[in-house]
Amino acid sequence: MRARIDVSEIEAQTKIRAKYLRALENEEWDLLPGPTFVKSFLRTYGDALGLDGRALVEEYKLHYEHPGDGTEPIQQAPAPAPRRGRPRVGGAHRGAGAAAAPRQGPSRAYVAAVAAIGAVIVLLVYALLSSGGGGGGPTASTPTRGADRARGAHADRGHAAGAAAASATATLASVKVEPSAEVYVCLIGDGGRKRIPGVILTSESPEPTYHAHRFELTLGNNHLTLVVNGAPQAVPASAHAIGYTITRAGVRKLSESEAPTCR
Repeated sequence: MRARIDVSEIEAQTKIRAKYLRALENEEWDLLPGPTFVKSFLRTYGDALGLDGRALVEEYKLHYEHPGDGTEPIQQAPAPAPRRGRPRVGGAHRGAGAAAAPRQGPSRAYVAAVAAIGAVIVLLVYALLSSGGGGGGPTASTPTRGADRARGAHADRGHAAGAAAASATATLASVKVEPSAEVYVCLIGDGGRKRIPGVILTSESPEPTYHAHRFELTLGNNHLTLVVNGAPQAVPASAHAIGYTITRAGVRKLSESEAPTCR
């Protein structure tokens, strides 16, 4: 109080709760956790106030601490129970207490029963393993045969799909245009679909091979190689548009009025 120090300041400095600081000031030792904490708090509190903390602790011990305070009683370990030995035949260790002591461990009959059950289990496992070695082959191979059949069926479906696709392609006509210079091309396939919609192609704009049952083709000139059904076809020079009908059976020339225009 003379130093005009607030309790909250000391609490923040010493980390001792304010209620314990007030208990120290009022010598209310019962409000503190125990003699060990009292001495620790006194030393820390005194040092924080610039007092002799050790002197405060010694004064507390002299006036308030009784012999044995702050120490915990030492518990003596329980003595081990005497080991019961097997009674001698002569009766030197036999007595009322030994006769009344309970028998330790399982009985011989119990041990014999457990051993018999274990032997039966071992024999059953051996018999199952032995029978599995001879008769298990067909059963074990059944999933493998099933997987093989599934793979075979899948392969057959793949082959059938490939054959069907090849058969369908075999009934279609194919057209490929390979320009050598600028050339106008109008190519119409099945259903009036414009495969090459009336544009000018150059040698730098290659076209894929188209497939359909029937094509109608108009060429502006003969500056190209026309591949029909895998074979090159000669295109004669002409002052007018050149028209063709193309099927799997071959190529038929169209008149100028019959040629498609892609418009």
